[in-house]
Amino acid sequence: MAAFNILSPSTTTTTTTFYSLSSCLSNVTRTNYFSNDYNNNKTFSRDFHFSLFSSQTNSSSSSSSSFKTKRELSKMPIRSSKSGSGHSWIQDGSMHQNSTSSNKGIQGPLHSVFPSVPAQVSSVEDLFEFICSGPLISKLGLTSEMIAESIDKWISYGLQLCLLFKLNELYLTVPQKARFYHYYIPVFVWCEDKISKHVSQFKDSEDIPPLVIGFSAPQGCGKTTLVFALDYLFKVTGRKSAMLSIDDFYLSAEGQAKLREANPGNALLEFRGNAGSHDLPLSIETMSGLSKLTKEGMKMRLPRYDKSAYSGRGDRADPSTWPEVEGPLTVVLFEGWMLGFKPLPVEVVHAVDPQLEIINKNLEAYYDSWDKFIKAWVVIKIQDPSYVYQWRLQAEIAMREDGNPGMTNEEVKDFVSRYLPAYKAYLPTLYAEGPSGSDPENLLLIEIDEGRNPILGN
Repeated sequence: MAAFNILSPSTTTTTTTFYSLSSCLSNVTRTNYFSNDYNNNKTFSRDFHFSLFSSQTNSSSSSSSSFKTKRELSKMPIRSSKSGSGHSWIQDGSMHQNSTSSNKGIQGPLHSVFPSVPAQVSSVEDLFEFICSGPLISKLGLTSEMIAESIDKWISYGLQLCLLFKLNELYLTVPQKARFYHYYIPVFVWCEDKISKHVSQFKDSEDIPPLVIGFSAPQGCGKTTLVFALDYLFKVTGRKSAMLSIDDFYLSAEGQAKLREANPGNALLEFRGNAGSHDLPLSIETMSGLSKLTKEGMKMRLPRYDKSAYSGRGDRADPSTWPEVEGPLTVVLFEGWMLGFKPLPVEVVHAVDPQLEIINKNLEAYYDSWDKFIKAWVVIKIQDPSYVYQWRLQAEIAMREDGNPGMTNEEVKDFVSRYLPAYKAYLPTLYAEGPSGSDPENLLLIEIDEGRNPILGN
């Protein structure tokens, strides 16, 4: 982390000298990192505009820092910037300029979705207080002292996320700061801890398989963007990672047609999505292959799905277009809307929707194909499944406003209706018990509100 060190050289005392962030930027190595998968990830580009920072945060204003830590931070001298903004961490509006405008990794009018009022953060102490007020801090077992000791890492991670999302690091709004410092970075810190414990289980002479972290979250809540950000942070901090979605394992167009024919009249299997519409042998082959990428030079391609094929019914993408990953892999980030769902008694699913009975039966094969490979879990909890409809509607409206094809309101309602029965049946058990075989020590449950922001929950 030497390239990102915001702190002065370490000393034996407990007091550390901080500088204003603006005066430290010249010392930061600006990594313009974007792989072809970032450039060409159509699923991400579709989801990004309406899932990232789309609403104001409801973060608590209370600080978890101790009086001693606050006093030490308040004593930390801050070098004044040449702009005349004093101890400002974020410069005034006249200085606003996108410092990463040369990045070509993410195309499109990203700034159009961000609130334009700058957050008023006057010092690193203010940033520290903001981080400590996050709803995930206590859940992760972090203390104000721990955050103070690692504040350089938090700042460097924030700078890297600004590069990724083409934001000016000196001009973040409160919702943008909250999404970085209350959500993405805390989850990244949690993942790093799980990886460290995973690695410690192996001897020096042993091959260490990548840790597979599962992200289970309903559609539209921002899981794809979260995983995208985590994957980026792993790569820019020197760890090799791979991204996978359950969408990558949908049946081919031919397989989907056979599934529809075998289940006439079942609206839940008319289109891809529910259990039964995935190529489970391909899942096992892929997850098994990734677990063996433990050495330099070992490579494999990851399957991808083209949702635009066959007028939106979809088909597996040409294997020549699949992205390639190379070992040694540190982590696999595997996300999906129904990841971790497990079969329930027939009478339970029948009471929700009789069409779920075949879905429930199909789920019996999913543990061995997906869940058994996952050793750590992030489960994103929503308060009301109806949020999914609202989020999808926002997505399609944004698509239409941008001049792209999008579903009508009625089409959105029909689309979401095919998933709601599964949400109503399986989410309560997922939230109460966790996925099958999951270790409570390796399970992070994050409750979010309708604005997709973490909140203090169970």
